[in-house]
Amino acid sequence: MKKWTFLKNALIMTLTSLILRTVGIFFRVYLSDKIGAEGMGLYQLIFSLYVLATTLATAGIPIAVTRLISESPTADRRTVRRILRRTVGVSVLVGLAAFAALFFGSDFISAVFLHDERAALPLRILSFGLPCMSAAACFKGYFIARRRVKSSSAALLFEQTVRMGLIFFLLGRYAPRGIAAACAAVVVGNAVSEAASTLYLFAAYRRDCRTIPAGGAPARSPILRKFAQIALPIAAGSWLNSLLRTIENLLVPDRLAVHTGSKEMGLSQFGMLKGMAMPLLFFPSSFLNSLSTLLVPEISEANVRRQDAKLHRTISRAIHITLSISVLLGALFCVYAYPLGQLLYKSDEVGFLLSVLAPIMPLIYLENIIDGILKGLNQQVSSLRYSLLDSASRIALIALIVPHEGIKGFLLVMIVSNLLTCFLNARRLFVVTGLPIRWGKWFCKPVLSALTAALLTRLTFGVEPLQSLPAFASMVLGALMLSALYALCLWITGGVRRDDLAPVRR
Repeated sequence: MKKWTFLKNALIMTLTSLILRTVGIFFRVYLSDKIGAEGMGLYQLIFSLYVLATTLATAGIPIAVTRLISESPTADRRTVRRILRRTVGVSVLVGLAAFAALFFGSDFISAVFLHDERAALPLRILSFGLPCMSAAACFKGYFIARRRVKSSSAALLFEQTVRMGLIFFLLGRYAPRGIAAACAAVVVGNAVSEAASTLYLFAAYRRDCRTIPAGGAPARSPILRKFAQIALPIAAGSWLNSLLRTIENLLVPDRLAVHTGSKEMGLSQFGMLKGMAMPLLFFPSSFLNSLSTLLVPEISEANVRRQDAKLHRTISRAIHITLSISVLLGALFCVYAYPLGQLLYKSDEVGFLLSVLAPIMPLIYLENIIDGILKGLNQQVSSLRYSLLDSASRIALIALIVPHEGIKGFLLVMIVSNLLTCFLNARRLFVVTGLPIRWGKWFCKPVLSALTAALLTRLTFGVEPLQSLPAFASMVLGALMLSALYALCLWITGGVRRDDLAPVRR
């Protein structure tokens, strides 16, 4: 029953993530059409600061609430309500502090850090959602502890529906007034949807809490002290990491502007990369996240019980599945980078960005999986240390290289960064576990299969009858052929065997 509950929750989370990412891609296509590449750049800059503010308002809260409820000796209705009253109260105060900092500092932030006064009004509007996000983080932690992710997933879908509806309504009216007005219209949708999502979660919490046995008088435990002990160390790492990422995102368009000699051009290139190309590259991660979510708890359990054989088998399987799928995705994006850029954004520049970053997709996805595995092995401090080192290195390289090489220099920084962090995390994993590296099965066979499949697909669709197909039809049929050939080559070379598919079927 426990395994079925976990599997059901993982499936719900995967489907929710897939729906949200799909909607997000189409929303970005619509948004880029309305506000252009420069507008997307400004939008990404604004959200870089907003992400930092949301980290200040919510970091550590969901995990702390989850652990307080899960580790409570009774976890009856009165105890749970007492935990939620205390934690929501403190969290809202934290959210109000983040609100005050962003609202009253918006003019200073826009002028000094963003170098664009058009960002001031959107930042003030976004600040109103921060106290709501802090309260919502508590309710999300409650539902995780209760293993009722359906409610939090439904809240995310409801939030996205409200956001999209408001943005579509407002953007058509305010986009003609300029980029600043258009960005303000977009962030109104975000602020209102955060409040709506919090109300939805509160109603779901009240409804679900009635199903918990009433129990006796709540145990008098130091809730706030435990809450602080759990949340503060997690929050400190998240704040520092988010701060470094924000500095990076603010630095990139500024350095690009130095190279191009135009602030608008630098902002446009930043918008194309962060607002258009990167979401496409990360879109398929919903599928891999579901597999990693199912495997990581097994890793934690095997590690605690000292079951080394099971631990090695599970980690090996996770790495094998990740690389097998991500190598295929990298090949697809390599072959169809320019058609995708034209189809979605009518831009060869986006196609160029996709073509350069596609080859490192396996490293990006592998790094995420290994990071999750390390946390399952209680190695989260190492992961945080590598992440901070990566952020500091990226900032230094951006400052040195991008003013001279422009967007190509930043792409080089991204490639070096992913190589570094993937190597450091993988090295830590293999040192801690003693797991041998299976170069042939994990790397060589998938890469050779992908190269063979891509070459055969390009040759097939290069013949005269198929060249006349519409671009979309050619891309879909070619992607299906490449995927089928890749799977066939993997099977022939022994990159995938029957026993490798058993856990996926289960």
